[in-house]
Amino acid sequence: MADSSFDVVSKVDRQEVDNALNQTGKELAQRFDFRGTNASISWSGELSVTLEADTEERVRAALEVFKEKLVKRGISLKALEAGTPAQSGKAYKLVSTIQQGIASEKAKVIAKKIRDEAPKGVQAQIQGEQLRVTGKKRDDLQATITLLKDADFGIALQFINYR
Repeated sequence: MADSSFDVVSKVDRQEVDNALNQTGKELAQRFDFRGTNASISWSGELSVTLEADTEERVRAALEVFKEKLVKRGISLKALEAGTPAQSGKAYKLVSTIQQGIASEKAKVIAKKIRDEAPKGVQAQIQGEQLRVTGKKRDDLQATITLLKDADFGIALQFINYR
C-alpha cells in the first residue's frame, strides 16, 4: 500500500475577496457615519487593496468593515496584512495585501514543527509555496493536521489533497 499524504497550503479565493470588497464599497456608500468622508475601497494590484477616506479614523473604520465582510465570507484575517494609514494630500490611504502561498521561512518552521512533534513516520517536504506531508498511517496524518491547526504560524493554513 502506498503512503498517504496531504498538502498544506495558504490560499485565498480571490473571488470571495472581490465579493467582500464590493460589499464593503456598498456599505461605505450607504452608511450614515461614512457620509461626506469620501470613504472608498478598491483593488490596487493583483492582491492588494487600497482604502481611502478624509480622516485616519474613517480609514480605520472602513478597514474594520472590510475585515467583517472577509470573515462573513469565510476568509481568515491571517491572510490580510493591513498597513498603516498614511496621509496622501488631503486624504488618508491604507494599503492592505492578501497573503498567498507559504513563504520559505514559514515553510521551514512548519516542517520543523512536524519533524519535532508529529507522530513517527510522518515527513514534510517543501514544494514551492506548499508542503507535502506523507505518512504510512492515516491516523498519524490526522494527528498532524490537528497539531498544525492548534499551532499559530501567523498565516492561514488549509489542508488539501488528502489521500
